[in-house]
Amino acid sequence: MSHKPSRIAFNITIAVLLLTLIQAVPVAQRASTADKKTTKPGDRLIVHEWGTFTSIAGKDGVAIDWRPLDGATDLPGFVYDIGGLVAGTGLRSGQRCIKCDLEALVRMETPVIYFYADRETTVSVKVQFSQGKITEWYPQARLVDVPTPHDSSNPSVLDWGRITILPGAAENFPVEAQPSHYYPARETDAATLRVCGVKGEQREKFLFYRGVGTFAPPIEAKLDGGRVVVKNTDRETIAPFILFENRGGKIAYHIRGSLDGEVALDRPSPNQTVGSLERELNRMLIAQGLYEKEARAMIKTWRDSWFEEGMRVFYIIPRKVTDSILPLTIAPRPSELIRVLVGRVEIITPEMEAEIEQAVSELGDSSRSLPDVAAEITNRHGRFAEPVLKAVFEKTTDPNLRARLQELIKYSSVVRH
Repeated sequence: MSHKPSRIAFNITIAVLLLTLIQAVPVAQRASTADKKTTKPGDRLIVHEWGTFTSIAGKDGVAIDWRPLDGATDLPGFVYDIGGLVAGTGLRSGQRCIKCDLEALVRMETPVIYFYADRETTVSVKVQFSQGKITEWYPQARLVDVPTPHDSSNPSVLDWGRITILPGAAENFPVEAQPSHYYPARETDAATLRVCGVKGEQREKFLFYRGVGTFAPPIEAKLDGGRVVVKNTDRETIAPFILFENRGGKIAYHIRGSLDGEVALDRPSPNQTVGSLERELNRMLIAQGLYEKEARAMIKTWRDSWFEEGMRVFYIIPRKVTDSILPLTIAPRPSELIRVLVGRVEIITPEMEAEIEQAVSELGDSSRSLPDVAAEITNRHGRFAEPVLKAVFEKTTDPNLRARLQELIKYSSVVRH
């Protein structure tokens, strides 16, 4: 009898230690461990996906139309796009579609789908874009169907058909000498994938696709005086989100846990670093279910554009929204499916507008020409140059300035190509 209290105390101590260890394990790792216990040996199939949705906010905070694919591609030459569909390029059968207008509200950038299995496994994979068009993909697909502008009621479909997951297989993937956003996504522990077709066998670390969307993002963001107003327009809670600004190389950001309605935030003070933000983003992505290497690969993929000059809001797109916009069908059904898409809203700042107005005003100087100014603006603002130019155009009433801006908008498109 005298030993019972000590045994009880000992058992309680062990229980507390076990609970502490469980809570210390990342969510994704706990899910993977639990899955091993509840599925038969050799049957485990885990699928993780990450990607981004990029939009540009107008003066009222609502997303505006822009040309997301304007300019030279940042993808390797072996990646397929809808421009080659007429010739059957990138397809494992003779299916075709008609190339369509690419002006849109959203650019869906680099979703990649990783597969983890205990043994060689064959699955079929199909993704639909219910309010958009799939524009690029790799490896070769069984079917790519992109609706015409007059048939927007039907979704865009990308069907890879049957692919084989090869855990532990040698990694012999295509590569080109030019740097690309594409390659960092390979830096994970995901299994090699094999896709076979009439054009031969292709191997890759993931399934890749991109597109442009016509749907309104679930977040609106606008500048109101010295504050940034961020509004959740969806019924699903946005959690978390980040207000970020790079002003002349000085980094500033706010991190908020959740957004249900509308919030006004002061423009953040530029006393932070990209390194600290990357660490916050890494923790955020892991908390959503990604493995650490997947989170690092995502941040490395978009480091140069996420943290470039300008102001933007980053947010995690609610899973229900992702599944609604991008229905994903995998058979057999995976024991774990994680989908983490990061939204990015670009905000046109007064500093951007003032800078462009100054550049346009210098056109009266004989040493400056429209092509020179267009090249300068485009090199600084990239694919966002045209929307910024249009914003300045809408604001000004000076007929001479408006005429110059119209010419600059035309030239900026030429420079990008």
